[in-house]
Amino acid sequence: MEPNFHDGQYLLTDKITYRFNEPQVGDVIVFKAPPDFQDEYIKRIIAIPGEKITIKNNQVYKNGDKFSESYIPQETDTNAGKFAQEEKSITIPQGEYFVMGDNRQHSLDSRSFGFVKLDNITGRAWLIYWPPTDFGTI
Repeated sequence: MEPNFHDGQYLLTDKITYRFNEPQVGDVIVFKAPPDFQDEYIKRIIAIPGEKITIKNNQVYKNGDKFSESYIPQETDTNAGKFAQEEKSITIPQGEYFVMGDNRQHSLDSRSFGFVKLDNITGRAWLIYWPPTDFGTI
């Protein structure tokens, strides 16, 4: 999740919020990752149920408009993948989410493996506690 999260950082995960509230665009989540759901990934929610995603010319479009992402460098290219193919619009189904890593060139995410089901989300990343120099909320 470079440039926002780094190897060696430790995070606390809020496992209660999503029992009462739905995940939102921009939330950084931890979830059981496909294909075997044994590992957990950390990614950012890009689209929620009912929204439409298209990747075109290395840019993300949501509901037809270019999606602005202040948490990554403006010049970041977002390549299409096996699931989210170039110029193919995808509507996010109920109970599922479209996620991407902030380090787009090196991220295994919804572009490759598809949607993340709500049942596979284990929590919301909310606090960096190690190393102490990076301490803070997300």
